[in-house]
Amino acid sequence: MIKMATKKTSMFTLTERLTISAASTATFATIDLGSYVDVGDRQALQIHSVDFIYQGTTAGEAPTLAMGGSAFVSVQVTDLNRGGLVFSNDRALVASGHLNYDIDAFLTNDTDLYPDNFGKGSDDGRYVVNDQLYITGLSTAIGSGKAVNVTVRVNASIVTLGAKDFMAIAIQSTAADN
Repeated sequence: MIKMATKKTSMFTLTERLTISAASTATFATIDLGSYVDVGDRQALQIHSVDFIYQGTTAGEAPTLAMGGSAFVSVQVTDLNRGGLVFSNDRALVASGHLNYDIDAFLTNDTDLYPDNFGKGSDDGRYVVNDQLYITGLSTAIGSGKAVNVTVRVNASIVTLGAKDFMAIAIQSTAADN
């Protein structure tokens, strides 16, 4: 069996918090990958999984109190800056999650699973060769003076790719920008 990548590190976690304070307005944050990705050494970030943690205005407040009524929150992580939420068939989409709440206290939370990060093997995951991950969030409702905070936790490792594999991922990423 030919391996696509050689691990340089064990798995570690990158985190970033996105604070959504205005309803129906896209909010943005980034995770800088410049220290992890190196084109000259064909070094990439292998993303194994992405988790979304929803909180209210403070760490101890439930997000439903910050929403101020029936609402949903959508959050996406992409490896290209799309400037807003994208459709699920966008190649730049790494992961997405949703929190739905209705005034009758019905709450659901779901995170999309993708084939490139669904497996359990050491070679499974999404390889990223760009120097940023882009986070976009949107809530349909926010209470007065409130905010919904979403913490994005990216479980990843650093890998070295073969020359052909690195080039293929770089081309795919560039092509996804069109």
